[in-house]
Amino acid sequence: MNDEYLLSKCILLVDDEPELLDMVFSILVEYGFHNVKTAKSVKQALEEAEKFHPDLAILDVMLPDGNGFDLMKRLKKNNDYPVLFLTACGEDDDKLKGFGLGADDYMIKPFLPKELLFRVMAILRRSYRKEDPVVQLHDSRIDFSRAEVIKNEEHIPLTAKEHDLLSALYRNAGRIVTIDALCEAAWGDNPFGYENSLMAHIRRIREKIELNPSQPVSLVTVRGLGYKLIVEGK
Repeated sequence: MNDEYLLSKCILLVDDEPELLDMVFSILVEYGFHNVKTAKSVKQALEEAEKFHPDLAILDVMLPDGNGFDLMKRLKKNNDYPVLFLTACGEDDDKLKGFGLGADDYMIKPFLPKELLFRVMAILRRSYRKEDPVVQLHDSRIDFSRAEVIKNEEHIPLTAKEHDLLSALYRNAGRIVTIDALCEAAWGDNPFGYENSLMAHIRRIREKIELNPSQPVSLVTVRGLGYKLIVEGK
């Protein structure tokens, strides 16, 4: 599996200890993850999850306005992505509760950075095996492995930015992806000021995937919020 594909996944990191939060954030970013969001409370974690649709959550158990177990249940209620607990709560009952609720792994502080990275990558490989699928839209297909669109038997290449944007939309197929989240998927940690560029890329993508780009049925605008990719069969 292509590690670059996994490193593009969005990770939500939740811990109320600022020093530990910064340390884990640095470990992930230095390894190559370029889409890591942080939160210090249940409230903030839910807000970040709503905005950025993470692919993996790393949660502490003890949080100032609740606990990681309840947070996991709330996160998984709408989007069933994997969860790794990273916590000082090392009692067997805590571990059993975490796994019983559906956690994918459970690590105890203090920890070795290499072990954390190993476990994170193992979870992502298990959870996102189906890399680079061929996706059926209303009037075309997207072949992510070849970075191309097939429409009326014509093979139309995608640019790197178009591929990044369509990948972010496909990961959240049928759901709204905000303008900020799309800008970040394509332009990284400092996405501000790219709204006009995003609109231009969306227009070019529609020219490739839609039969009538001026009346899109696969890549639709949700006014004031963002965009949504409609995938056949989903």
